[in-house]
Amino acid sequence: MSASRARAAEASPPPASSADAEWAQELVAGWIETYKKSATTLALLRIVRAHGPLPAAEAAAHLEAATGWGVTERALYRTLRRLAEAGVLAVTKVEVARTGLRRQDVTLTAVGEAYLAGIEQAHARLAAAGLE
Repeated sequence: MSASRARAAEASPPPASSADAEWAQELVAGWIETYKKSATTLALLRIVRAHGPLPAAEAAAHLEAATGWGVTERALYRTLRRLAEAGVLAVTKVEVARTGLRRQDVTLTAVGEAYLAGIEQAHARLAAAGLE
């Protein structure tokens, strides 16, 4: 065994008890709730980039499929509105065929593309440093 592997083996914690594993799950759930808003923003921007122009209502389904997180309609539209007000997203009202109703389609703006690229570059630097 190499010296680095021996050090890693010495530094490895013992297997978690069921109580420790349960506590760790609670901590993770708390972390997700704390950081969900910023993570939701990143996920929504990536979804819009991949699928846009995208009806806002479809964004929630893509978000849940990608992350497993449910998002209320109110929270979704609040986040989309905040991003649109910041100039990151463009919102276009589109008339729906046969119903006459209008839906909101969202696309990334040039500012949104640059914003997302900056976030992804920062994330890549963390990953390269082993801090992802």
